[in-house]
Amino acid sequence: MLRWTIIFLIIALVAGAFGFFGIAAGAATIAKVLFFIFIVLFLISLIAGRRRSADLP
Repeated sequence: MLRWTIIFLIIALVAGAFGFFGIAAGAATIAKVLFFIFIVLFLISLIAGRRRSADLP
């Protein structure tokens, strides 16, 4: 998912550089949403991993 975030971020930067501000805004929004979803899933997996490691003998 982080890969898609980076792809959309690059699309937004390229589109912004060429003056396609509508496309750039849309790609930047998608990149932001995917980035925040990635962060939330990462934190959930981090917390779940700590709980599992605490249960091990």
